[in-house]
Amino acid sequence: MKKIVFVFSIVLLTFFTACSNKEVYEPKLIKGEWEKYGDKEFMIVGLGSQAALLEDKKVLTKDGVIDVKVAQKNRLVSQSDGWIITTKIDGTLNLLNIEDKEKKITFDLKKTIASVSVKENILAVLFADSEMALYDLYTQEVLLKEQGGKSLAVDARIAPPYFMDSLVLFPTLDGKVVIINSELKKKLRTIIVSTEDNFNNVIYLNVIDNKIIAATGTKILSISEKEIRVKYEIRNILYDDKNLYIATKQGEIISLTPSLQVNAKEKFPFAHFVSMISLDDTLYVLEKEGYIIAMDKKLSDYSVYEVDVEDGYIFIDDKTFYIADEYISVE
Repeated sequence: MKKIVFVFSIVLLTFFTACSNKEVYEPKLIKGEWEKYGDKEFMIVGLGSQAALLEDKKVLTKDGVIDVKVAQKNRLVSQSDGWIITTKIDGTLNLLNIEDKEKKITFDLKKTIASVSVKENILAVLFADSEMALYDLYTQEVLLKEQGGKSLAVDARIAPPYFMDSLVLFPTLDGKVVIINSELKKKLRTIIVSTEDNFNNVIYLNVIDNKIIAATGTKILSISEKEIRVKYEIRNILYDDKNLYIATKQGEIISLTPSLQVNAKEKFPFAHFVSMISLDDTLYVLEKEGYIIAMDKKLSDYSVYEVDVEDGYIFIDDKTFYIADEYISVE
């Protein structure tokens, strides 16, 4: 019995030694405490694209709290073109109109939904089994269905479909972008972003300077006349109407042109960045251990401040980090 206790003690000692030796970001100079933070009257309990679900089942968007009620057991998927979109695990899709609270649309799609976008009368749905579909929002007619490649494990950050005039760009769960013409109801092209076996879904999709920008957790693609791919282990991506900013798992902040040329970079050893906000000439980066880094856009000068960072879901608008039931303002 003593031998068992001794072995168990060694295991515990090894565990606690490993935990105590875990390296975290420790800034060399702290300018002071960040003063613009405090408690909010709501608690974030879930995230969707462009929206967050609150404990009282209302929805937080970049325009503030929307007084719509999400049904129990429904998952918030997104805010898109004036609709709050939620789903159930059985494939029931609910759309709640932000302007007219009485206006509701329900689709019974009968299988789990990964992401959704709306534009005017077209509903674009990416299913958890990688199938892509277009529906008429009001008649519920199926306009197109296209099967994507299988993926065993995905990153929780699933980008929604992107509307580009008559084109719909579907970010897939297996690292591709599928381009569909909604008027012709036809697939035009498939673009490979990354070829990892797992956690390879597209987490970011945008069109910048007529370039399609797409990223998985390990690679970013820019495509116009030619395709450019660059490897990064990505935690966060932000676009500020001029440049892309990437926070990596290695503690780097990197400024890129839409053609993925590096403007500048700065490394913060062992930093775990959780979110970014761009406001005026400053990039604000939130770090997990309780710091906010205020950087100029050239990444040549920065100041580090201490701030209370709670564990929980993080949602941002143009000037505020919302974390659980707290806020950190950068204005």
